[in-house]
Amino acid sequence: MSEAQGLHTKEFTLNVGPHHPSTHGVCRFVLQMEGEVITSVTPVIGYLHRALEKICENRTYEQIIPITDRFEYCTAMSCNMGFSLATEKLAGLEVPERAEYLRVIMLELNRIASHLIWFGTTSLDLGAITPFLYGFREREDILDMFEMTCGQRLTFNYIRPGGVSKDIPKAFIPVCKKFLDAFSAKVDDYERVLTENPIFIARNKDVGILKPETAIAYSVSGPSLRASGVKYDLRRDDPYSIYDRFDFEIPTRENGDCYDRYIVRIREMRESAKIVRQAIEQIPEGPIRSKVKMNFKPPAGEVYCRVENSRGEMGFYIQSVGEKMPLRVKMRGGSYNQLQVMPVLCVGHKIADLVAIMASMDIIMPDVDR
Repeated sequence: MSEAQGLHTKEFTLNVGPHHPSTHGVCRFVLQMEGEVITSVTPVIGYLHRALEKICENRTYEQIIPITDRFEYCTAMSCNMGFSLATEKLAGLEVPERAEYLRVIMLELNRIASHLIWFGTTSLDLGAITPFLYGFREREDILDMFEMTCGQRLTFNYIRPGGVSKDIPKAFIPVCKKFLDAFSAKVDDYERVLTENPIFIARNKDVGILKPETAIAYSVSGPSLRASGVKYDLRRDDPYSIYDRFDFEIPTRENGDCYDRYIVRIREMRESAKIVRQAIEQIPEGPIRSKVKMNFKPPAGEVYCRVENSRGEMGFYIQSVGEKMPLRVKMRGGSYNQLQVMPVLCVGHKIADLVAIMASMDIIMPDVDR
């Protein structure tokens, strides 16, 4: 109401979370509200700390791999990969050709599975149930392939220093090709449901605009950065493994709003499927892991390695003193920086928009609280 009518709004404080389902984990936002409009946002973290880095410092390098699975469980293969790359660089380990291809196949399938979780849960946050069911339907096919390979469906312990733990079974490639043949049409279905949906557009278009200079200032990475027009992807700009052998595009958008972040992730799923198809067609025969001693002790030194996780840059810092356990282990996830930019994106919007913005940034709290 206007002041001329003698009515005034009073600023008040509102808690969202830590139990609220739209916070994608155990997160809390303290909002300052003026009527229905958000005037400030303070993220409160720390509810999920498990001391993973300290646990890693009391484990052997081989024992750390299952711990990394818990770091960011939606894309656990990337966690295994980041730590394995750092260990290999520290110790000078060579990875066999077949193992490199197996890694890329699993990493990109896991990226698709993670984006499918995002697609489903984001839609659910905004009131659409059907996309949630669609996304988890295809994700189940990917988890079946993981299970037939390593026996696990969420935390894999698959990518190890020097290679991978197991070779793929004979049935894997036919099953994978069948999935890829059907997947493009499935993504078309996703787009038919949401991309031109007027309600979805109204909830996401011009909401939570992240300007490129702001994204860079806050070290936002991954799809959320690329949706702001910054064409930066570690698979292309700081290549690791054998990604330089594959033909794929880096999807970008210009507006940097919730809708653009949706479009980028939809296109990334298509590009990941292209990479997997190339990898299974090119994969050579051979060993899947180099010889690593049971009492593995890398030389003294320090190293940092990073990979392009589904949520952005994921990095691992290891400091070794030449013993079987590292002296220091530090992890970096993309979600932390994306959470810190939330106050910039949400001011001036309403609570329903906060839910949409949080979902579009694809923040997962285990990636924040370590």
